[in-house]
Amino acid sequence: MDAVTRAVAAARAADAPLVPLPPEAPLAMPVQDLGRAERAPPPATAPPSIALRRLAVFGGAACLGGLAAYEMYKVLEVGGLTALEAVVLALFVVLSCWIALAFVSALAGLPGLLLQRNRLGIDPAAPLPPVEGRTALLLPTYNEDPARVFAGLAATLGSLAATGQGGRFDAFVLSDTTDADVWIAEEAAYLALAARLASEGGVALYYRHRARNTDRKAGNIAEWVRRFGGGYAAMLVLDADSLMSGDTIVRLAAAMDENPGVGLIQTLPVLVGGRTLFARCQQFAGRLYGPLLAHGLTTWQGSEGNYWGHNAIIRTAAFAAAAGLPRLPGKAPFGGTILSHDFVEAALIRRAGWAVHMVPALGGSYEEGPPTLTDLAVRDRRWCQGNLQHAFVLPARGLAFASRLHMLIGIGSYVAAPLWLAMLGAGLLIALQARFVPPDYFPADFSLFPRWPAQDPVRAAWVFAATMAALVAPKLAAFLAMLCDGPRRRAFGGLAALPGFLVETVFAALAAPIMMVVQSSCILAVLRGRDSGWRTQRRDDGSIPFRETARMYAGATLIGVALAGAAYAIAPALFLWMSPVILGLALAVPIAAVSGRRGAGDALARLGILATPEDHDPPEVIRRMRRHLAEGAPIRVEEAVARLAADPALAAAHRAMLPNGGRREAGDVDPARLVGRAKVEDAEDLAAALAALSPAEKTAALGDGAALDRLVRLVAAAPAART
Repeated sequence: MDAVTRAVAAARAADAPLVPLPPEAPLAMPVQDLGRAERAPPPATAPPSIALRRLAVFGGAACLGGLAAYEMYKVLEVGGLTALEAVVLALFVVLSCWIALAFVSALAGLPGLLLQRNRLGIDPAAPLPPVEGRTALLLPTYNEDPARVFAGLAATLGSLAATGQGGRFDAFVLSDTTDADVWIAEEAAYLALAARLASEGGVALYYRHRARNTDRKAGNIAEWVRRFGGGYAAMLVLDADSLMSGDTIVRLAAAMDENPGVGLIQTLPVLVGGRTLFARCQQFAGRLYGPLLAHGLTTWQGSEGNYWGHNAIIRTAAFAAAAGLPRLPGKAPFGGTILSHDFVEAALIRRAGWAVHMVPALGGSYEEGPPTLTDLAVRDRRWCQGNLQHAFVLPARGLAFASRLHMLIGIGSYVAAPLWLAMLGAGLLIALQARFVPPDYFPADFSLFPRWPAQDPVRAAWVFAATMAALVAPKLAAFLAMLCDGPRRRAFGGLAALPGFLVETVFAALAAPIMMVVQSSCILAVLRGRDSGWRTQRRDDGSIPFRETARMYAGATLIGVALAGAAYAIAPALFLWMSPVILGLALAVPIAAVSGRRGAGDALARLGILATPEDHDPPEVIRRMRRHLAEGAPIRVEEAVARLAADPALAAAHRAMLPNGGRREAGDVDPARLVGRAKVEDAEDLAAALAALSPAEKTAALGDGAALDRLVRLVAAAPAART
């Protein structure tokens, strides 16, 4: 650690040129054996009443779920249970327990939300504590917009430098980018920001690009740990769209210093920057209801919390010793690299004896959400596959109760969708049977009385009302809690938030059946063996061609129309009863299209509807990012070869950042590199070379010194270059 500090300080004192990476400080990170481990004792920061808390939450959920199941049984058992009614009852038992757990867990967060306490001694209102250990800020990126990535990073590092403790932190951009043009734009943005930070005496910034994206994001972080982790006591992991205030970062680092048994501290990221109607609904819901839900989780998870993959600080030694992920046996989608690696990393850190905490009261942690329902569905496809993989991690030895429960909840969040769809279908079949199929009054088996399917409609209405109340109650509780909390009430504008509450509730009700169908299709795709791949997340205004939107939601629309026809054929009253589900599905295409455009979102913003505290009074780190985007030099993604040829300084820096100076090491037989070099050497001119190269081969060629030299010579020989 001291060696890294001295090297950086010496380079600055000597006014040395910027270097892309500090001296290496290797740290072993062994791959963990999921089949061999002993459960660790409770950490020192575990709440003493955690057993009673869990008994209250899970016992209360079991009681409510059991009561709901009994009432549904009484609804269906009139005249005896038929096979279809038994299916509906079984599905309802599972889903009612799921709803009950969410309901009780959310309401259990009310005391924490109102008291704003935590077990780590973090007080957001206290003066900033000094930081002792060195912390690395890690920003993994994969084909993201460099302008947004570096504007957000510049804002975060500027806020950190303003605390006066920026010298205790270094920042690393860990690029897994596979698009050659984006890669070179990243390097240009890095050089500009690093030079500015060095001139200002701020946080040191480094950049590393991986030629091979082994194990995706988890492998990206692990590669850094094995090369540089020994130089840092902690690492704070960001996402490409993350923003964090310097105040928050310093408090997290100080908490790691003061709590040596803590391995990971997760913040509660707040969604910001949404412009579309969908994004604004998402960020309003997260800002208003999110703290209650997070405090509820904290109530029962205690020191056995979860990790969401970003905006969290991790003790480097704990991560290296405990969180080396194995590959699951078999092929994708269930085998191979663990996609939802964060849940598993938190579980393994806790298994090794370290505490994992969440501090939802800290604040100063931000991210951006998907701009459209379609983007959410694409992200959900990957998360669905990753969460289903956890079924093969659950049997791992030594995992804490809460760690297993986090994985089960993650699996359940997707499995619940096809269960709801199945229950809806079975219920409709019961209604169709009652309407169109003559009852079997005299069955073949002996019976003194005729038998016919029947239900209790009054009790059914009460069960339905209670279910809806359990779904809406946490939202209402969060709204009332906001009104009772002076600072939060003023931040939201008090009752001025009511229209936004109503709009979000209606939109969520319409979007829920659409997501039910989308997530059911995700489950089906995984079960059919389809891998989700690794896509870049879109973070723009959400504009998607209408034809693509119509194609995406055609299935949901057809299901909605079929439900509408069947319900109306049975009885108009049933049609009205099912209208929320029918409307959401039948109007899936216009809902997705309209909610994904800025016009509707901007119109509500002008009226102050769905406004969050960050809309009313943006924090300084958000204002910094907006200034960087508006006033900074434009960061354009241009054709990489021409850009390098036209900018000798960038080309020299690019060569300096290549591993081994761009020379092929013995044993490196990467096909993309070898084929790319051969195509470049054989090309007669630049146009032929670029036409022959695939995207992967072009990226590999820019990482190969010989191929890069040839490409630059071809640029110089091109007619446009000579004129």
